[in-house]
Amino acid sequence: MATSFYDLSVPTFLQSVRAVGGFLDRAVIHCGETGTDPDDFVDARLFDDMAPFHFQIEAAWHHAVWGLEAAKSGVFAPPALVGPVPFADLQAMIGKAETALEAFTPDEVNGWAGKALDLQIGPRKLAFTSETLILSFSLPNFHFHAVTAYDILRSRGVPLGKRDYEGRLRTRPA
Repeated sequence: MATSFYDLSVPTFLQSVRAVGGFLDRAVIHCGETGTDPDDFVDARLFDDMAPFHFQIEAAWHHAVWGLEAAKSGVFAPPALVGPVPFADLQAMIGKAETALEAFTPDEVNGWAGKALDLQIGPRKLAFTSETLILSFSLPNFHFHAVTAYDILRSRGVPLGKRDYEGRLRTRPA
């Protein structure tokens, strides 16, 4: 059986979006146990020249949901970045991403397969198909920002492991 465009995209984003939601929840629990404030993570960075935690969460949301919206519409037009927001708002963004992803149907997404997309991203014009947009642009960017958010929390003492990042694996029934 062939793997569909839907199978390559939506369940993959959902697995990781749910994992991001899980490690954000773990960060809140950690803060409760240590008497710290989750909002202290909002501006945290791994290095001075890297974007802060809030940007990582916003960008992960944008690449998951708006990558698929671009495959649908031909335009990569995520909402503007909102900047530093409370940690709870970042959790809400990930919740909105999960809800939006769950709303895509296999027939809908598979109907976009093979669609030619010429996207203007900053000064670059990029020629994609729906599949190459997701597989070579949105998924790599999504995972970069998700793992960077994970690494920021991990570097600040939140007890996370690889399985927290992997999320629930999509295994076949035994």
